[in-house]
Amino acid sequence: MKQRVFPIPIRGLCVLLAVVIFTAIFTANGKIMALSDDSITAPSAILLEPVSGKILYEKNSDEQRPCASITKVMTLLLVMEALDQGKLSLDETLTASEHAASMGGSDIWLKAGEEMSVDDLIKSTVIMSANDAAVVLAERVAGSEEDFVVQMNRRAKELGMENTTFKNCNGLDEDGHLTTAHDVALMSAELLKHPKIFDYTCTWIDYVRNGDTQLVNTNKLIRSYKGITGLKTGTTSKAGSCISATAERNGLKLVAVVLGCDTTQHRFSDASALLDYGYANWSVLTPELPELSAVPVKNGLAETVSVEAQVPESILIEKGSAAELTPEITMEESVEAPVEQGQKLGSIRFCTPDGTELAAVDIKASDAVGKLDVWACVERLFHALLEL
Repeated sequence: MKQRVFPIPIRGLCVLLAVVIFTAIFTANGKIMALSDDSITAPSAILLEPVSGKILYEKNSDEQRPCASITKVMTLLLVMEALDQGKLSLDETLTASEHAASMGGSDIWLKAGEEMSVDDLIKSTVIMSANDAAVVLAERVAGSEEDFVVQMNRRAKELGMENTTFKNCNGLDEDGHLTTAHDVALMSAELLKHPKIFDYTCTWIDYVRNGDTQLVNTNKLIRSYKGITGLKTGTTSKAGSCISATAERNGLKLVAVVLGCDTTQHRFSDASALLDYGYANWSVLTPELPELSAVPVKNGLAETVSVEAQVPESILIEKGSAAELTPEITMEESVEAPVEQGQKLGSIRFCTPDGTELAAVDIKASDAVGKLDVWACVERLFHALLEL
């Protein structure tokens, strides 16, 4: 029996039909349909928009798990904060302790007494995920790794990381050293507020020890994923393969966390799938502020007070929704003196055409206005007489 061969136009039509069917299944209104938990191999995952804190996808995101070297996100956050506060400098030279040199796992083979700059230690911690380098930094910031861990747990609580307990600064497996995908996303979002970290997280290859030691980034996505900005990988026998992947496209920042993957390839493919989903479904707008009029002041040393409002950094919207936002202004018709600088006098709500609020900012007094009392009247009269 002869095999039937379709003419080329019919075969092309079949291919086109298959593409249409595939698109209909996986997309709607230009949007990728919701990710299924089965499509993410990791037992625990989350996709977060860090500016608004909105969770775009989650899978067992509050399940406590080891996170391996993802722990170093908190270590690096405390180091960056110490740098910003002037308690540490990049060109400062630190000396490796016996304790730091005793670390196993991923390291840069520091010897007790070896000296290295803070800059090179951060490079090693970020790019090579060096456990020994992380300990040297921790000891410098807090005096000892033990005291540094106390700071890590305190900062975690401040960030709302309610299901996290750190036992060390580098993520080596230790009983009770646990976190969640959601908590990792929170500390990752906080680290993104320190742009200096991208000098390290976006570097593929670098060197320390005057070029004698090569560092190759453990995050392979920085060579393959458009817009990737970091952030940290981690692997241990208990934690599995983990990653906190951050990216930015067209002003939209995303944090994708996957914990407990069975292979390194799965952690990268899961993180990519989460980020792809986010960029296919959401975008951000930066709205323009409406013109604001001064507010009349009653019994004040000035008749009016000027006002100001800070434009939102960005507003997250779903693709396919209305791109225009309507600002709705609510403001005091007048205010009684005295008026303090920064005093709230109203608000602006940015809403979709159907009235859904996506963001709101306060309207505040730009200047202070004193109260017009008897002594103020006397002072004004005195100055007027001097001008005669």
